[in-house]
Amino acid sequence: MSLALAYSSDEDEGAVSRDNPFGLSSAPVAKKFRVEESSSQTVSSAAPHVLSEDPLNMTSLVTRPSDTQMNVNIPYADMILPVQGPENPFGDRNRFQNQNALAGHVEEQSMTEHAFKAQHLTHAMLGYSANPSVDPNAPAFVGSIETAKANGFSTIDNIRAPKTQRKELKRKRKGKGDLEVVDGDGAYVGPWATWEGEEVQHDFLAGVEENDSPEEEEPEIEMPTKKGKSKRAPVGVGQEHSVFHGKVMTDYQGRTYMSPPVAEAPSILQEAGSQDCFIPKVCIHTWTGHTQGVSVIRLFPETGHLLLSGSMDTKIKLWDVYTHGNCLRTFHGHTKYVKDVSFSNDGRQFLSCGYDRQMKLWDTETGQCLKRFSNGKIPHVIRFHPDEDKQNVFLAGMSDKKIIQYDMNSGEIIQEYDQHLGPVNTITFVDENRRFVTTSDDKTIRAWDYDIPVVIKYIAEPHMHSMPAVTLHPSKKYLAAQSLDNQILVYGTDNFRQNRKKRFAGHSVAGYACQVGFSPDGKWISSGDGEGNVVFWDWKTGRIKSRLKAHNKVVIAHEWLPHETSKVVTASWDGLIKLWD
Repeated sequence: MSLALAYSSDEDEGAVSRDNPFGLSSAPVAKKFRVEESSSQTVSSAAPHVLSEDPLNMTSLVTRPSDTQMNVNIPYADMILPVQGPENPFGDRNRFQNQNALAGHVEEQSMTEHAFKAQHLTHAMLGYSANPSVDPNAPAFVGSIETAKANGFSTIDNIRAPKTQRKELKRKRKGKGDLEVVDGDGAYVGPWATWEGEEVQHDFLAGVEENDSPEEEEPEIEMPTKKGKSKRAPVGVGQEHSVFHGKVMTDYQGRTYMSPPVAEAPSILQEAGSQDCFIPKVCIHTWTGHTQGVSVIRLFPETGHLLLSGSMDTKIKLWDVYTHGNCLRTFHGHTKYVKDVSFSNDGRQFLSCGYDRQMKLWDTETGQCLKRFSNGKIPHVIRFHPDEDKQNVFLAGMSDKKIIQYDMNSGEIIQEYDQHLGPVNTITFVDENRRFVTTSDDKTIRAWDYDIPVVIKYIAEPHMHSMPAVTLHPSKKYLAAQSLDNQILVYGTDNFRQNRKKRFAGHSVAGYACQVGFSPDGKWISSGDGEGNVVFWDWKTGRIKSRLKAHNKVVIAHEWLPHETSKVVTASWDGLIKLWD
């Protein structure tokens, strides 16, 4: 219903009768009221059929359904009256008077981001800040008032050290020396004078003395505690150690855990991939011991009777696969999350790297840390050279976009491959170990000839995503790369071209470097996903054959046992390692 507000203030409308000032009589009446009349007397009705208000002195809006005009000038005071009626008992406002949020009282305060950061940093570093409360009775500052007084109640960006203090802190150069003195004390050094309190080491090229060899173990540092007891310092460089969890190192024949258990698993003697493989269905064993997520697992070369795992709890553990399924040894040496581990060809040594920027060489049997390497950058991947005559060489992909090649005998970097534009994620040797392929966060694949730091193949397409996990097919003819757009892409190892017929999708891995796996016979390809599943595809058809719910968190790594038909080890960020059959 549209009502127009008519103002009758014009003098031309003075002809309207005073008895009918608003023309109400001429308005059409929807319905005539029935009045009962009697011949003798008129019966008065208790409810009269007229409006009780005087139309001339109306102060409220009363209209009929048939009205097209609103003949009332509503006072401004009535227009701004608050909403009347009972308050909603179920609304958010019906809380305690001093509580307008679930956690207490919140007052709105408007300030620039710079002002907020200044107060925030002042409170974090100096322990006081201005009180943002609008309450006039609240104190002007909160926190340490003594410190605030000492600093003149200034924020951290306004505090300046006095001139005398700055002068004391400023480094002072030594004198230029005497022009006539060539060597010795007081010799002329000119603008190359050193600073006071600093000593220059001139023997840059001096060799390391024999008794300072890095291979020697340094004694563990004992830190005294309050009660006088000694507490072991955090494990770092020179403090690596390992713990053996068994009762005896050797059996009755003098064999250690390095010997493959042929009696318990005769299949170890068979050639890997000689039997048809099947998809596992049931969990038959769970290894527990890591307190945080597992980041990498590696099986012992050739036999696969031992399992090495690196974890976010900084520990590396060696597990038994075939006999009792227990933890054999724990290696303590990293101070941060372990990123990658890699066995040598014979399995007697392994390399580990972590976010503490350290790369360490360990003895698998004795648990001793043999050597340690670091160039100050975080290693993301570490690999021994697969050739038997190059077992003293390893490659590491670093966070500073380089692949560095170390000679472990000398402990020096002997080659650098510097072409990538992002941190290096994978290193995979192909073509009888004469070449290797690397992937990086720069979303490219690059192939290199070993020991020649020039890219021989560069693969980069606009539609490509980062490929943080690459695995070689058992036939050595293909590379399977986990692409972060939820698919596995396949490249040939001879010409490095993508095989567009083979593409495996249907799993969700975006954001996770989930390892790709192959069954020993190459018939099945598998991958973990971000939801805790392991997905199995047929290598020939590319169809999903099975989806196994393995863990509660992302399955970051998994390995097929090389001499079994259907056994897979999975590792997850839930801290568990499981064996499936």
